[in-house]
Amino acid sequence: MTQWEVVIGLEIHAQVTTRSKLFCSCSTQFGSTPNSQVCPVCTGMPGALPVLNRAVLDKAIALGLATHCTINAHNEFARKNYFYPDLPKGYQISQLDKPICSRGYLDVEVDGNTRRIGLTRIHMEEDAGKLVHQGSDNIKGATHSLVDLNRSSIPLVEIVSEPDIRSAKEAKAYMESMAQIVRWLGVCDGNLEEGSLRCDANISLRAKGTEALGTKTEVKNLNSFKAVERAILLEVDRQMEILEEGGTIIQETRHYNEATNSTKSLRSKEEAHDYRYFPDPDLVPIAIDRAWVESIAQTLPELPSERYKRYQAELGLSEYDAGKMTINRETGDYFEATLKLGGNAKETANWLNGDISAWLNENSSTLITSVCLMNMTRNDIAWFDTVDGIHQGMRADISSINRPVTITKGRPVADDDIRIFWNSCI
Repeated sequence: MTQWEVVIGLEIHAQVTTRSKLFCSCSTQFGSTPNSQVCPVCTGMPGALPVLNRAVLDKAIALGLATHCTINAHNEFARKNYFYPDLPKGYQISQLDKPICSRGYLDVEVDGNTRRIGLTRIHMEEDAGKLVHQGSDNIKGATHSLVDLNRSSIPLVEIVSEPDIRSAKEAKAYMESMAQIVRWLGVCDGNLEEGSLRCDANISLRAKGTEALGTKTEVKNLNSFKAVERAILLEVDRQMEILEEGGTIIQETRHYNEATNSTKSLRSKEEAHDYRYFPDPDLVPIAIDRAWVESIAQTLPELPSERYKRYQAELGLSEYDAGKMTINRETGDYFEATLKLGGNAKETANWLNGDISAWLNENSSTLITSVCLMNMTRNDIAWFDTVDGIHQGMRADISSINRPVTITKGRPVADDDIRIFWNSCI
């Protein structure tokens, strides 16, 4: 039996967090009434001219710097030509041979080992609209489909990896790490349920010890970390079975059904020349000088991987605690702010991992949406003698308080004060 090596490359599409679209001023608000956030530009009306959103460009550069990419001084947009009912212009504005970022990498941890995954490119592009199928969850079985163009021209960055990934587990870890970075930088909210972060997986097999790549298939629109891992495992098994029986892999695009944990063929896989790319005549090339790049580099925060190492080396946190304190930027910043007010690193980590995490889950809240907690970081933590004092304040059963509760520096707090504090949290 031939021993096979799995070769995987991922294309991650991240919706850039901006108030307006890539080439017009229409809102990017999710969940609005269908076709209520459109204009002549994003619907492709004749004579309408696109104008680039500067914020998207800045965030693409920031992401490129965070992933060790070269920021290309000269880049340009191209038209990717194809027909689909949710693409009113008949083409998508994207980037081809002159992307904003190229030749980067991301280090990921898998089973205690560090794997360096190369990045081919990061480029900017606009999203297409959305088909809403009636009578079925997908086009098969639908009686008809409606078109919602609110998503048309929403800004995206597409992050294309090298074929350096060797297992479904590595692919999942890579996507989780990239999701952490785009959220940390504020490039994308990473909301998988709303589709603001999704992934296409290119998968092939080759005989171990050989250099030539096998024929690849692409599994489209994977919108959860679990789906990425499961879809790749399925496709690897499918290809291996075909090859072991002496068959040939067909280059095609496949769809993964998470409900049934299965894939099916959608269409033959296109190549770049099938899209007849050419430079967009309505958009001038972009020139990025060193000063521009350096000004963005100066605004970059400490990255999660750097904090993770620092928390272990300087604060003595375990790998588990350091990972929890860098799971997102809000938690990391809250942790740092608490330490500046005199908190013990281990006690604070335990408090955030335990009581605060439980309280946020109970109240369907997060650190960034809980105004009370963020205000407490700035003003109120200094009242408490210890982290245990904060614990008492957060876990108090308000309905049963019949007397003043002393939880601040010797100063009694009346029932009404506690109620105001507690209600502001909820």
